[in-house]
Amino acid sequence: MSNSQMDQKAVNVIKGLIMDSIRKANSGHPGGSMSSADFAYVLYKDFLKFDPSNTDWADRDRFVLAAGHESPLLYGILHLCGFLTIEDLKQFRQLDSITPGHPEHDMTKGVEATSGPLGQGFCVGVGMATAEAFLSANTSKDVVDHYTYVLSSDGDFQEPVALGAATLAGLWGLGKLVVYYDSNGIQLAGPTSRCDCTDFKKVFEGMCWHVLEVDGHDHDAIREAVKAGQAETKKPTLIIGKTVMAKGAATCEGSHNTHGSPLSHEEIAATKKGFGLPENETFYVPEDVVEHFQARFPDLKAQAAKWKEKSDAALAADEKIAAFWAQANTPRNEIKLELPEFEAGQSMATRKAWGACLDAITDSLPTLVGGSADLDPSNQTANFRKKVGDFALDGYTARNLAFGVREFPMSVILNGMALHGGVIPFGATFLTFSDYCRNGMRMSALQHLPVIYIYTHDSFYVGEDGPTHQPIEHVASLRLIPNMLILRPADARETAACLNIAMAQTNRPSSLMLTRQGLPVLGKDEYPQVEEGVKRGGYIVKDCDGTPDMIAIAAGSEVSMAIEAASMIKDKKIRVVSMPSMELFEEQDQAYKDSVIDPKVRTRVAAEAGRPEIWYKYVGLDGEVLGINHFGASAPAGQLAERYGFTAANFAEIMKRQF
Repeated sequence: MSNSQMDQKAVNVIKGLIMDSIRKANSGHPGGSMSSADFAYVLYKDFLKFDPSNTDWADRDRFVLAAGHESPLLYGILHLCGFLTIEDLKQFRQLDSITPGHPEHDMTKGVEATSGPLGQGFCVGVGMATAEAFLSANTSKDVVDHYTYVLSSDGDFQEPVALGAATLAGLWGLGKLVVYYDSNGIQLAGPTSRCDCTDFKKVFEGMCWHVLEVDGHDHDAIREAVKAGQAETKKPTLIIGKTVMAKGAATCEGSHNTHGSPLSHEEIAATKKGFGLPENETFYVPEDVVEHFQARFPDLKAQAAKWKEKSDAALAADEKIAAFWAQANTPRNEIKLELPEFEAGQSMATRKAWGACLDAITDSLPTLVGGSADLDPSNQTANFRKKVGDFALDGYTARNLAFGVREFPMSVILNGMALHGGVIPFGATFLTFSDYCRNGMRMSALQHLPVIYIYTHDSFYVGEDGPTHQPIEHVASLRLIPNMLILRPADARETAACLNIAMAQTNRPSSLMLTRQGLPVLGKDEYPQVEEGVKRGGYIVKDCDGTPDMIAIAAGSEVSMAIEAASMIKDKKIRVVSMPSMELFEEQDQAYKDSVIDPKVRTRVAAEAGRPEIWYKYVGLDGEVLGINHFGASAPAGQLAERYGFTAANFAEIMKRQF
């Protein structure tokens, strides 16, 4: 066979694996997997730079299957790479298999990102390309020089989050980002014309992209488009591949019914016959296809070895580059931060304490990259921006990411940066807008990515901006995300301690909830235990002599209020507990938890300027929680605090009612 004939045979074999794995599972998405097969095959066979013997090679190209429902396509190709076995393909979508319904990066070798929520894979690709450009500019092309490829679908482009990220990619000139759009015009409910009339060529050209249109089943056209995308250095490239849903299926080619349902046994047999494959043999992979697909593997391995020589030489020749690269590869939990001291008794908003901490670590942490969703002064990232410059606009060594009013794209771009590695990504906005970030945050947590989220203006104390900007349910809601670390500090010292904790995380994201209003700084002489206590998530901030009559628990801005309220009650012994992180507290051993919240003391109260429900796990059904279960109002913060009962005097009255 000629090369082109072998290529077609290989694509047909991959499509056979797609049909067989989905049919065996009785679940999956054959249509899009088959329409995208030609591009994915050509990319892996002829272009993708990777080390077949080391899937974690630092300078590999990244490939993101944004259309995560097309996972059978990716798994078929990973089998040809030698990363998955036929048995793995037979276990598609089964319990404990490494071939889940949507790809999971920490489960399957060769999978770069967990994908499936449409639109997000596109943004992840933007984040990866951002990290590549930044790291390459701070080292050299001998150290970092690779492409990011994304395979997207119609559904990805219908999610506005993708277009938000696309605008940034165009603005930032991410020339090493190549996105393939499998435009088959079909989705689950029918043709895309039912819900979309967008001319994506015009749209992306308007967003400063290099756009090409090809026949997505023509291998030569695909090759030329990828080469053109690689040659374009100043703009990201979008390749619009016009394709046919379920390409090659015997009788249901082009049908929307193939989107999410297995093909019948009869359809599969007829389709295999048309492909020249054995009709009654499942999971058929002839040796000549494997040999043809892997023909480039010796060169790929040699390229990886050559990179090691060149990168070692580049690092040895430049101490500054070597130091940067060493930091980029230092585990997060080994980084030591020099954080500022705060004067006891002064009133400081915890957002300003975060800003002071950020200023203090900017120079010593050159891989810290991030920014704000158009809230630089409010989020206290303005000094960072002025000092390090705006990424791409001020050069690719600049570290501030000016996301604009794009919270959702921001959160997922940060995920892409974390997946790429070598950088510490953070993003900031108002807490009420965490709703926009939420699904990106969920994917941070699901993928065990140590992204840092900074949320300021964390309660009704926002004041005059009113209920649209005053978070009520948000802290409680974000605590429900598994593997999400929530940190709501009580003062500037707790803020610094919380940042230290967030920076040290290696397998989960952190969210810092910070105040707009000033809070009294806890003095070291009176409160020496703060830093160690914060590490435990909850600690005794103010104790009494002997066994307490009551335990009062609070978080964030309500801790100082609880301390003051306890001091108003002279005839009872009250212990005050600061709880900056329920997650950290629950990770402590039972003896420690009992030493803080004594199980023998059943008289308990709690306070937090948000939904009260979760606090009953600590105060019990007989305890009382000062919280807020309604939306706020537009008024000065002090007036709202009086109206809603968030005063020391009112909290003291709540305490008294418990006796």
